[in-house]
Amino acid sequence: MAEAVTVARPYAEAVYKLAIAKNKLSDWSNMLSDAADISQQEQIKELIGNPVVSAKQLGELLLEIGKSKFNQEGRNFLLMLAENNRIGVLPQISQHYEHLKSQHEGMLEATIISAFEMDSGQLKKLVASLERKFDRKIDAKVQVNPELIGGVIVEVGDEIFDASIRGKLQAMASALKS
Repeated sequence: MAEAVTVARPYAEAVYKLAIAKNKLSDWSNMLSDAADISQQEQIKELIGNPVVSAKQLGELLLEIGKSKFNQEGRNFLLMLAENNRIGVLPQISQHYEHLKSQHEGMLEATIISAFEMDSGQLKKLVASLERKFDRKIDAKVQVNPELIGGVIVEVGDEIFDASIRGKLQAMASALKS
């Protein structure tokens, strides 16, 4: 996993610089997302690294599946990735690009881990609170983990706020052991 991220980073950064220079952040976001989705299709995954399929054939297949989703620069980028045997890291390229785009737009990414599904009202209140705390827009992704028993854990950058029942019980157990 770490290797894929390491390989993907320079590609994502190059695309990001190009997108900034041409004022095409959203276009590239869509193209990379579409390309990553295509690369994760089971039939494509089987072809990645298959010695019977050439890099050029794989790249052209991706473009054929994506048809009009890619502009000329996007098409060239995918062919270059195929040529360098990097189609398999498209999801990581897309993810890192989105991170760079969010930073550029002054947005922070947050992961909210909740014991239960959150309704839209609860999520809005929590996001609004986080936006006030960090004085930036928050792009929140929610995950459900019933092991928390109740409450939430919020991860924003390298900060973690544990307001879960499990976290409080663990803190209480540590305090009692002291």
